[in-house]
Amino acid sequence: MTASGTLPAPPPRSELDTFPTPPPQSGLSRRSLLKLTGLAGLAAASPAVLSACSSTPAGAATWSMWSSSPAERKVWDDFSKYVENELKVESVPTLTPSGPYPTKLDLQLVSGTAGLVTALNGTLIPTYAARGAHRPLDDLIAADPDFELDDFYPAIRKISTFNGQTYAIGFDVAPTVMYYNKTLLTKAGIPLPSRTEPMSWETFRGLAKELTKPPEQYGFTCAPAIDDLVSWIYCAGGNVMNDEGTVSTLNRPEALEAIQFVIDLFVKDQVTPPISNLVTESSMANFMEGNVAFMQNGPWQVVNVRKAKFDWDVVPFPAGAAGSTPRVSGSSFAIPSAVHGDDLDLAWKLLKTLTSTGALDIYAKAGRNNPARLAAGSAFKPPPDNLGVVQQILAGKVAGGHPFDVTTNWNQVKQLLGQDLPRTFLGQVTVPEVIDGLTPRLDVLMKQHQDNIRQAEARKG
Repeated sequence: MTASGTLPAPPPRSELDTFPTPPPQSGLSRRSLLKLTGLAGLAAASPAVLSACSSTPAGAATWSMWSSSPAERKVWDDFSKYVENELKVESVPTLTPSGPYPTKLDLQLVSGTAGLVTALNGTLIPTYAARGAHRPLDDLIAADPDFELDDFYPAIRKISTFNGQTYAIGFDVAPTVMYYNKTLLTKAGIPLPSRTEPMSWETFRGLAKELTKPPEQYGFTCAPAIDDLVSWIYCAGGNVMNDEGTVSTLNRPEALEAIQFVIDLFVKDQVTPPISNLVTESSMANFMEGNVAFMQNGPWQVVNVRKAKFDWDVVPFPAGAAGSTPRVSGSSFAIPSAVHGDDLDLAWKLLKTLTSTGALDIYAKAGRNNPARLAAGSAFKPPPDNLGVVQQILAGKVAGGHPFDVTTNWNQVKQLLGQDLPRTFLGQVTVPEVIDGLTPRLDVLMKQHQDNIRQAEARKG
């Protein structure tokens, strides 16, 4: 650890070395596989996971998903019933809390106990695709005249690709929007923002300042992390990396301007609730208190905000120099590379069923998030009154969005950015100082990312 309290730059090692996926005919034992992935201890602690396959009925439709609440479990139970009704086989979902889900999935993949279909957050699709853990789907799509890839929003199709190939099919996708407390604005005599026309950054900042009356009331809240900062960066015309993913671009004027704008809201304008703990700070908790005017978040929080005891709505994200082009995130279903033969045929049928209009109608009506299919969009109903703007943004009819650009080692990038960047929200260090310190280390990770891509191409060749 350095004198500043931050971790030193990671060694120039490919992330593919962290969780290698041997070919299906590998002679490695399960113990050897687990040693390679560093998950041997977890396997010893969770033998039931490794024996799951032996207890699964032959011909069952097995799939995995994260689930962290009774409401989420209800949705996936309904999905499971839908699968059984459509495919006439037993549906066996493996539900895991979102936090440990990636670790458990890694264990299942290397031990051969993964389901026929696995859910993947969009930020992890390049990681799994690059190391060969999941197979490209283009051959299955081309051979299936009944599958309509065009019925999926362009953003989720981009999120679900790697190196020019489709590795997953989306089940949800949504842009970051701005939630606002209508009760607070009405009480203050402030006209409600346009339902379709994004406000400028200057207008937004003015409203946030006008609505701030500390310590009782504040104008804005967001998470002190890159996931929220990146929407402002995109709207300013910047990015975390260049288009080729070879170098970091956080030190370029557009990105610096965006980060500085948000930090000024926290430190200079002080329109945000005071941060007591960077790790546990929750923009959702702040907003739900009823004394914060604006919160940036995604439609995936609608189901939670509906519990609010005040009137609220959503509007497009504020427009910067590049317009209103906030982060668009999504999740998808994929097929592990080890699935072959008859299992592959069932896996493709299962994946199509899980992403069908019928299944996504279940997802939408439960208010979990915006479905990835255009045909299922109408099932996602208000409140809030302006929820339809989400589909309009995704379809390019209102404002816009920017698919979340990530690398094959995004977890490492995110971890690095989470070391020093949050300190700017406290005013402990300036934005230029932090970015200057982060850039060389980010460039190392960009080189690793390129190594991962080269390895993936060599494997394909």
